[in-house]
Amino acid sequence: MSANYESAVARYFEAWNATEPEALRKAVAAAWTEDGGYTDPLAEVRGHEGIAAVITAVHEQFPGFVFRPLGAVDGHHDIARFGWELVDEAGSAPVAGFDVITLDGEGRIRQVLGFLDRVPPMA
Repeated sequence: MSANYESAVARYFEAWNATEPEALRKAVAAAWTEDGGYTDPLAEVRGHEGIAAVITAVHEQFPGFVFRPLGAVDGHHDIARFGWELVDEAGSAPVAGFDVITLDGEGRIRQVLGFLDRVPPMA
């Protein structure tokens, strides 16, 4: 397993767990290319501002929750995949998913394709 995949995914989680605007801005810039994208069943955005807006919206919907990896990162060529869950302070994880990322030559994310495996019922 390339350390490049592990490093990219660590930066990805750092961005998703950033809640302060400046920390979020820096974390997104460190993780994604300038024109990087994020697509899941609920969002499709490009660029740092769009990605930061999606992350902010998730934290507004799930205040106090953190993202954590599920299992190992698997990768080949410039592609990696990994599972994750969104966890509250008590350890409950109402949201979980699986992401596939494409990296550039410097290990920054070009594109995320996200899949939601577990979501809470909508009110």
